[in-house]
Amino acid sequence: MATEKQKMLSGEWYNPNDKKLQKLRLQAKHQCHRFGQLSPEANSERKAIIQQLLQVESRADIEPPFHCDYGFNIHLGKHFFANHHCTILDAAKVVVGQHCMFGPNVVITTVNHPLSAEQRRSGIEQAKAITIGDDVWLAANVTVTAGVTIGSGVVVGAGSVVLGDLPANTLCVGAPARVVKSLV
Repeated sequence: MATEKQKMLSGEWYNPNDKKLQKLRLQAKHQCHRFGQLSPEANSERKAIIQQLLQVESRADIEPPFHCDYGFNIHLGKHFFANHHCTILDAAKVVVGQHCMFGPNVVITTVNHPLSAEQRRSGIEQAKAITIGDDVWLAANVTVTAGVTIGSGVVVGAGSVVLGDLPANTLCVGAPARVVKSLV
């Protein structure tokens, strides 16, 4: 029988109140809290926390505060930057390409809840991976939802909500985000 963590990672409905999952989230929250409490001059300490918490190719610059559920499901390509108040709910994989920038208050959420109120009361949820290509800029207050793929070279305008896949080399805005211009 699969564990709740195995169900979560395979995209099945799972119980996030499982003791092992709660423990993993608590560990990540402690690291995020420590990260946010460090002095602005404590660059090496902040870098060390991010290297322990996330899968980082090289040079991830993240302005505090930063929040995530687990950390181990977040894979950042080279030269990543996230401005203040970035939140990544990583019950499923979040893969971010190289040379990507996130504006302040960006939210990446892999988690879905049931549409049925009765099922929501049971507490189950489901996670779907998010993939973000190279050279993507998510402007301030962008939200990216579960199961989305964003192509390389995409710019998502401030306040947009990404509910579906976005093709490469486009400017996308709105709620839901839609292509408004080709960038090639």
